Amino acid sequence: MPLGERSPGDKGESRYCGVETEFDEDVPRLLSANISRGGFDFVVSPLMNPTYRPSLLEKDGNGSSVLPVAGSDLILNPSQWSSHVVGKISSWIDLDSEDEILRLDSETTLKQEIAWASHLSLQACLLPTPRRASCANYARCINQILQGLTNMQLWLRIPLFKAEDDSMGTSTDDMTDAWDLWNSFRLLCEHHSQLSIALDVSSTLPSANSLVRWFGEPVRAAILNTECFLTNARGYPCLSKRHQKLITGFFNHSVQIVISGKPLHKVLRGSADPATLDNGDNVGCVQNNSLRPYLEYVGYLYQKLDPLPEQERFELGYRDFLQSPLQPLMDNLEAQTYETFEKDTVKYTQYQRAISQALIDRVPDEKASVITTVLMVVGAGRGPLVRASLQAAEETGRKIKVYAVEKNPNAIVTLHSLVKLEGWENSVTIVSSDMRSWDAPQKADILVSELLGSFGDNELSPECLDGAQRFLKEDGLSIPSSYTSFIQPVTTSKLYNDVKSHKDLVHFETAYVVKLHSVARLAPTQPVFIFTHPECSPQRNNQRYKKLQFEIPSDMGSALVHGFAGYFDATLYKDVHLGIEPSVATPNMFSWFPIFFPLRTPLRIHPGSPLEVHFWRCVGSAKVWYEWCVTSPSPSAVHNSNGRSYWVGL
Repeated sequence: MPLGERSPGDKGESRYCGVETEFDEDVPRLLSANISRGGFDFVVSPLMNPTYRPSLLEKDGNGSSVLPVAGSDLILNPSQWSSHVVGKISSWIDLDSEDEILRLDSETTLKQEIAWASHLSLQACLLPTPRRASCANYARCINQILQGLTNMQLWLRIPLFKAEDDSMGTSTDDMTDAWDLWNSFRLLCEHHSQLSIALDVSSTLPSANSLVRWFGEPVRAAILNTECFLTNARGYPCLSKRHQKLITGFFNHSVQIVISGKPLHKVLRGSADPATLDNGDNVGCVQNNSLRPYLEYVGYLYQKLDPLPEQERFELGYRDFLQSPLQPLMDNLEAQTYETFEKDTVKYTQYQRAISQALIDRVPDEKASVITTVLMVVGAGRGPLVRASLQAAEETGRKIKVYAVEKNPNAIVTLHSLVKLEGWENSVTIVSSDMRSWDAPQKADILVSELLGSFGDNELSPECLDGAQRFLKEDGLSIPSSYTSFIQPVTTSKLYNDVKSHKDLVHFETAYVVKLHSVARLAPTQPVFIFTHPECSPQRNNQRYKKLQFEIPSDMGSALVHGFAGYFDATLYKDVHLGIEPSVATPNMFSWFPIFFPLRTPLRIHPGSPLEVHFWRCVGSAKVWYEWCVTSPSPSAVHNSNGRSYWVGL
């Protein structure tokens, strides 16, 4: 039974909690005890009798044998196998053993169990933890198996041990922490998208910075041993604050919790901690079993999550979904695109604030009734900035004359209809023209635009505003007055695999707009390019270059850089800001998602080793593009997005 419903229509995978069990030949009884009566949603159970060894199996007269699996496929219907069972591959296997018999038995058993799980249409199988740092043969066998899998996921069990600790009893040789164990394995498996992680959470946790890395990795499950739980004042299981924060992070990243181990809390059968039932959680209505109190506590933590705000629910479908940036200078936007951006009331409220302040500063109160400010909205679209400008004028008691300049003939139709509907004929003049080629009948006091992209300049705001600057008065103002792009290195296996799936170079040399979610931010952002308007000497046809140096926190451990996340922050006017740079992002604004610059080959970095990055903004006669590369700790290729340029199109 799901842990609860975080918001209406909640379909997140983290709603489902599983339990790790021992081998049981009676699978229907196992499901009844743990799902029907226990309240769990699925079991992680061995598929094969743990005593089985191929080399010891006696064969019949025909030279064949029957595998000692947990019952026939007929004991459950296909839906039950798929929904309620995760196969647990035998933990004794050691594919890199020096004992040849053990190694061959391990290879045979692994292939047999995966084949059986695939026959049952299981959604996932849990692979045992690599027994040593050198696990080439294990990875080779898994990589071979992955080539033939279609839908089933393989969860590699990784112990979340501290760098100085080996509390899980796993020999890790030269590994400094659990991430190194995972990274060496997935590199050998070529970053296969069906290989993911089941983190074995222990009672002691690594540093917060070390834990951050896992949110950029393909973690599908977190195995929570009963030994992780403390005891509260009522005698019931609970978790430390750090464990609670970690579990909450897993919930927010669609990671399923699996309870493992023996019950360590002597809770009366049929009783429940009142603290876990205050919110009416769903797991409280099922009959008790020995691990029920742990399930109830996990359900309690899930129910404590804040409901997803409306903006987050709207953005769910865009999480980690790669999109090519808009090119409004080259393409005419569609009505649906306009409508989506026009719903961003926060953005237009900020614009109205900036325009109001600019009008007040430009026209003193005593002259408000006699001076008319000329305001030009360049790239007016369907009129939201025209409306914000007129509302600012009404709010401040200033008189304005608005020129709405728009090159999209389809949007011009809407603008004419809007002006007539609102009765703005005496205040607004509609101009159907490209702002860069329009001959304005008079100079503007204020130039207003919303040409910013996710990286600030990537939708060619500099080129457009440089072209429009000629009809701004010498003392005229531009809103926005400046904007800065930022980048930071990130781990994001999901996005890397999505780019890699295209199997060509051009996709690795494309900058994508994406709602970042399964991502680990490895260092604070740093500024890249800064543009100001009006500019004394226009920047058009000027190439820009920036060298940046990042360092990851010393307690993070090693990490893998899959690319760079880009953001912007803009000053609209004086202290009125707008942007998506994480430390100062405008709350509740959804017009822009970050931009992602991928690396062809992920780069491993270590604490104390600087990451040196180079970015270029290149300008040609008819297009603009970015180039980027890494030179330290090891050089990468120069990525050139010239094949996916932003067309100036004059």
